[in-house]
Amino acid sequence: MDYLSYPYGSQRMTTVASKGMVATSQPLAAQAGLDMLKQGGNAIDAAIATAAALTVVEPTSNGIGGDAFALVWTKGKLHGLNGSGPSPKSISVDKVKERGYEEIPKFGWIPVTVPGAPGAWVELSERFGKLPLTDVLKPAIDYAENGYPLSPILGKFWKSAAKRYKEVLKGEEFNHWFETFAPDGKAPEIGEIWKSKGHAATLRAIAETKGESFYRGEIAQKIAAFSKQYNGFLTKEDLAAYQPEWVDPISVSYRGYDVWEIPPNGQGLVALMALNILKGYDFKEMDAVDTYHKQLEAMKLAFTDGQSYITEEKHMSSSVKGLLSDSYAKERRALIGDEAIQPEPGTPPKGGTVYLATADNEGNMVSFIQSNYMGFGSGLVVPGTGIALQNRGHNFSLDSNHDNTLQGGKRTYHTIIPGFLTKGTQAIGPFGVMGGFMQPQGHVQVIMNTIDFHLNPQAALDAPRWQWMEGKKIMVEPTFPAHVAEALARKGHEIEVQLERGAFGRGQIIWRDHETGTLFGGTEARTEGTIAAY
Repeated sequence: MDYLSYPYGSQRMTTVASKGMVATSQPLAAQAGLDMLKQGGNAIDAAIATAAALTVVEPTSNGIGGDAFALVWTKGKLHGLNGSGPSPKSISVDKVKERGYEEIPKFGWIPVTVPGAPGAWVELSERFGKLPLTDVLKPAIDYAENGYPLSPILGKFWKSAAKRYKEVLKGEEFNHWFETFAPDGKAPEIGEIWKSKGHAATLRAIAETKGESFYRGEIAQKIAAFSKQYNGFLTKEDLAAYQPEWVDPISVSYRGYDVWEIPPNGQGLVALMALNILKGYDFKEMDAVDTYHKQLEAMKLAFTDGQSYITEEKHMSSSVKGLLSDSYAKERRALIGDEAIQPEPGTPPKGGTVYLATADNEGNMVSFIQSNYMGFGSGLVVPGTGIALQNRGHNFSLDSNHDNTLQGGKRTYHTIIPGFLTKGTQAIGPFGVMGGFMQPQGHVQVIMNTIDFHLNPQAALDAPRWQWMEGKKIMVEPTFPAHVAEALARKGHEIEVQLERGAFGRGQIIWRDHETGTLFGGTEARTEGTIAAY
């Protein structure tokens, strides 16, 4: 039986509920979050429970050894949490080059940065949660300890990753990945039960010690010893020094709404720069050639600036304020003509990811995202722990003149970004589209689908997507209007139809109607997106 073949078109409807809602890419994780709401927890507890469960039931995209970001709306205020970890303090451009590299590798110890996700869970729980962390992480622990059957899309990506890792991971330090995720020499099949006792023990220790074991205790010692054994840069001092950072979210005004993102080192700034350019136009029709052309050109300009300037904010040569100024948006907008351009960075004024959204009946709402970066990450699993370490450091540059150049103790340009929408003093709700450098592009498309073209949450996610790749190269989905693609090609865009729909991100939306308090949710049809609600 083929669980990946669906020959007939299907239509999902917007999910409507009033007491609580959890939207994410995996059904079991969504249910874990809903369980917290039904046990008297709030949207923050639900978000943590869902996030922890996702490290178990969708390890192809995230893990305990990854990073996380959150936007939390509570008591009429939006809070931002940067749960990304820095590079090891002892690493440097020269030390990497001494090992024979001209760019940061994708696998092994060099791209490993301090994992921030466990610290983010603890920080959110301590500040805003209602339930004990031991209760909140229990569903994830149960799934890790007792196992669960692989769902179709999960199985597809798991098998693909195992095949690739067999080809590229050379060295005994990678044996633990295969022991954990490809026992008996192969990835588990769709419907097969997979479990990880080490993963369960790690989650239990994080819950019982409120993260102390992971950063300063027994787990930290295991991570540091594994790093030392294979000449890694990560040390127990790096882990002990880590603390997630509360930050002020950044925003732009877009047609009477405020669109919010986490500030750099996240790439949410790219989405805001693109929207700042696009708000200078009046879009009448979604499927018009001119609409797509201007979207693509604005995104190219914003992304080129983002790739030039975004890093840890204190290391940026251009300020966030300058990049988001109306005068700079006007300057960049003036570059958009009738033909596709080759983007160049401007000179502004000086000055494999998982996403989830939750809401409760107290008015709390959470936009949360976490990732190991490239699927399973670095290919390294700490022995006996189930911890797959991220390879986020691959985004660093080895060019000493680049804003995002590698330095010890520095946070790199980060692809994962949660989004949030407000109007006046009211929260509309959380949204996000996971998937590497697709994320800010997905944010722009979802927001315009919602605000400019008045689509409901499910339709806003279902709409055909495009993705700028580089130069004039654009990828579009098979469902993208063919006549529009042909017209864009005549304007100089190099259009390529991508059959793998997973390349276009996986999103979730929850909007709240403030007159009725009703929640309206949309989830991703490109994966096993699920909304659990009551």
